[in-house]
Amino acid sequence: MCGRYALFTRKAQLLDQLPLRVRDADDDAGQPRYNVAPGTEVLAVRRASDDDENTAITLDRLWWGYHPHWAGDSAPTPINAKAEKVATSKYYAGAFARQRCLIPADGWYEWLATEHGKQPHFICRQDRSPVWLAGIWSARPDGTPGLAIITHDARGVATEVHSRMPLALDERCLTEWLDPHMTDRESVRQLIRPLPAELLSHWPVSREVNRVGNDRATLIEPINPA
Repeated sequence: MCGRYALFTRKAQLLDQLPLRVRDADDDAGQPRYNVAPGTEVLAVRRASDDDENTAITLDRLWWGYHPHWAGDSAPTPINAKAEKVATSKYYAGAFARQRCLIPADGWYEWLATEHGKQPHFICRQDRSPVWLAGIWSARPDGTPGLAIITHDARGVATEVHSRMPLALDERCLTEWLDPHMTDRESVRQLIRPLPAELLSHWPVSREVNRVGNDRATLIEPINPA
């Protein structure tokens, strides 16, 4: 799963790395966040309209929690959507076909079960550059957009920590991921590729990350769990 991540790269750098023309629609200066949690507003890149390739691609803030406006009050508000079901599940299929988004992150946290309890690890690229996580979004009942991060089976060194991981995309397919004309599962399967697993690294970090209120750079620093 993906329940916590970090984003501290400046917005200008993020936008420079995208092979897309993106309008910054976020008024916030973009403070670094080392403990991004569900149930908060997070940065995401998306097309606000799902049927027009000329619609501007924007960087703005979406609520981390997916609850489409057509669902009832008792419907779930998941933070993740499994890649194995996102294209076929009634709850996600419409958003997967027409409302995909990208969530920038400098890395994410996962917890490894040990005899001393769950030990958090920080997982990121070896070169420390940002990753782009695949997501879907939909307007919530109050009209504001909310998202879920897509997850799949862990790959590479990430398997040493957890069985699942967010779908981090290869930079060469970011444009296709936001293409409003690519609506079917088979097209996505043929064109979309995850970030090569050999680019990932991880290390144990302080259990202080367990508390959402803790948000500082030291959270991603390696520790000796012994």
